[in-house]
Amino acid sequence: MTTPPQDPLAARLSVPSGPLFFPVTAYGPDGALDLDTYRTHVRRGVEAGAAAVFACCGTGEFHALAPEEFEACVAAAVEAAGGRVPVVAGAGYGTALAVQFARRAERAGADALLAMPPYLVAAGQEGLLRHYTELAEATSLSLIVYQRDNAVFTPPTVVAFARHPKILGLKDGLGDLDLLQRIVSAVRTEAPGDFLYFNGLPTAELTGPAYRALGITLYSSAVFCFAPDLAQAFHKALRTGDDETVRRLLDGFYRPLVELRNQGKGYAVSLVKAGVRLRGLDVGEVRPPLQEPTEEHIKQLTELIERGQTLLEGGGA
Repeated sequence: MTTPPQDPLAARLSVPSGPLFFPVTAYGPDGALDLDTYRTHVRRGVEAGAAAVFACCGTGEFHALAPEEFEACVAAAVEAAGGRVPVVAGAGYGTALAVQFARRAERAGADALLAMPPYLVAAGQEGLLRHYTELAEATSLSLIVYQRDNAVFTPPTVVAFARHPKILGLKDGLGDLDLLQRIVSAVRTEAPGDFLYFNGLPTAELTGPAYRALGITLYSSAVFCFAPDLAQAFHKALRTGDDETVRRLLDGFYRPLVELRNQGKGYAVSLVKAGVRLRGLDVGEVRPPLQEPTEEHIKQLTELIERGQTLLEGGGA
């Protein structure tokens, strides 16, 4: 009999009910936070079957939020989730600031932290290990480490993470499957336990089958922000081995979406936010330095969402 994970969040995520939800952050016409709309966005995601809410992370424009705005958003997400699913808050920048954000997240009621890469510097493995260890020990919250950009880890470093009682997993936004396989193998061999892995690539559904082959079934879904029915259908098909549906949605919706996303810098956030607006919830525009998609690209997104709905109804790609 398999022993359930000891960490409460790890236990809640081990058999996910749906994709992991990374809500966008809502702004009003004046550019200020719109917490009422944000709560609506989070609440709708939870009601649509999200397995967890990751507040104020990459899709939620963590980089654009002042510390007090961050805390207000996390508190609003916790309120909207109402304990139904875990709320994980972003934390980043250098160690000192990351610790401050972590403590604000703890104060706001978050269940755990997603530790994003340190600001600007390219550090060695020893420095990275020290950074994430200090962050993990700064609060009572468990920590998921996000691998991407200037935070790329060797297998021994991830083994050290897995041995730390407060670090419960690794979110991979790099996409190096050779490295990831070596990491999984090393942790399995040298630090066996309940360490979790997450596919954190933009539009993670596109690489879902490849990650699943490595035993990685948890993933973030930006599509869930604006088309939760599509995201849920894909999640169910991937989980149950419905390869026909997986291929139909990949070929007819997800691959074209990725190709559209790649047409603009920052579209991994701004295109998602445009999608939320297209589905009837005015979450405002992105803050600089991100920029809005062009009118033509928004038109293409509209057509893609319509095509996705047709695919759900059983139509061809």
